[in-house]
Amino acid sequence: MSFAEMLESLPIPILQAPMAGASFDAMTVAVSQAGGMGNLAAAGVAPEEMPAVVDDLRARTDAPFGVNLLMAPPLKPEPAELDAALARLAPWYAELGLPTPDHPNRFSYDFDAQLEALTRAAPPVASFTFSILSPAQVDALHAAGSYVVGTANTVAEARAWAEVGADGICAQGVEAGGHHAYFLEDIEASSIGTFALVATVRQAVDLPVIAAGGIMDGRGVAAALALGADAVQMGSAFLLADEAINGPTWQKALSAAPDDATRLTRAFSGRYARGLENRFVREMHDEQEKVPAYPIQNRLTQAMRAAANQAGDPEMMSLWAGQAIKLAGPGAAGELVKRWWAEAQEVAQALARRTAKT
Repeated sequence: MSFAEMLESLPIPILQAPMAGASFDAMTVAVSQAGGMGNLAAAGVAPEEMPAVVDDLRARTDAPFGVNLLMAPPLKPEPAELDAALARLAPWYAELGLPTPDHPNRFSYDFDAQLEALTRAAPPVASFTFSILSPAQVDALHAAGSYVVGTANTVAEARAWAEVGADGICAQGVEAGGHHAYFLEDIEASSIGTFALVATVRQAVDLPVIAAGGIMDGRGVAAALALGADAVQMGSAFLLADEAINGPTWQKALSAAPDDATRLTRAFSGRYARGLENRFVREMHDEQEKVPAYPIQNRLTQAMRAAANQAGDPEMMSLWAGQAIKLAGPGAAGELVKRWWAEAQEVAQALARRTAKT
C-alpha cells in the first residue's frame, strides 16, 4: 500500500498536528482511534526511550499514526554568545524571582541518535520539520517500513523533499501555529498562505499533499480538500481538547484572546513561530534578530517559560497558536475530529447543490 492509499483509507482525512508541549500520546491515540491520524511530537523524547514510546502507541491502536522529529542543528555556541543571550533574559528571570541560568550542558537531544532510534522503532509514518533528510536516511526509514513525510513552507522545499524520496508533503502555510518549517529561504520568503501553498505544491510534485495552517473547522477541511489536498492537518484546533497537555494558563489565554491575536516571533526559541502576542513578544520584538538560533534560545528560555506557567503568568510564556484561534473549542479529541468531518461533509453537499445550479 502506498502512502496515498493509506491516506485514502482513513475514514476521516484529518491528521492531528504534532505539538510539542501541547499534545502527547493520549491525543495521538484518540485521533487515530476516531478514524483520523494522530501524530506524536517526539522532539523531547530521548533516543533510548523512542522504541518504547512507539511500541506503546502501536499497542494502543491498530490504526495508522505518525511520529514527528524536529531537525535541530548541532550548534556549539561560543561562551560570549551565551553570555549576551542570558544578559538579555536576565531581567525577565529576575521578575520571576529566579537567578539567570548557567550555560546549559546541551540544548536538545542529538537528532542523528533520535533518527536512528525512530528508524528502528518503525512507526507507520515518520515526519520531519526544520530541515531535510538525505536519500539514504529516507531509504533506511522505508526499509524499516515507515512512510516519510516532509514539512514544507514553499514549493521549492516540497520539490526538495520529493527529490530525496519522501512519500508525502505537509504543506504548512504561514497561518500555522507553533514553529514554522522553512529551511531553504528566510521567513519572509517562506510566508505563503495555506491555500496558495497547497495549490502550487499540488501542481509541482506528484506526491500526496497534506494541508496545514489555519484549518480550524469542517469548513476549512472541505476547502482544503477542494483545492486538491489529500488530507488536512489540524493543530491549534486541538489546543482546548480534553487530551491537550498545554495546561490552564495557556488555555485560559487562548480562550480570552482577542480577534487576530497571533504574531510570528523568534524571541522565545530562536526560530520563527506563531503564537499569541504577549508582553515578552512585544518587548523583545526589536531584539529578536539578535537572539541565538534554535535550539539555543529555546533552551535558554525554558526555565523562564516553565516558571511563568507555574505562576499562572501568560506574559512570559510561548503561547503557540495559529490564525483563527478564536474558532477553537473544548471537547474530546476524537469527538472533535468526527464533528469536523461531519461539518465538512455538510459543506461539500451544500457546495455541490450550489454548483449544480445552471
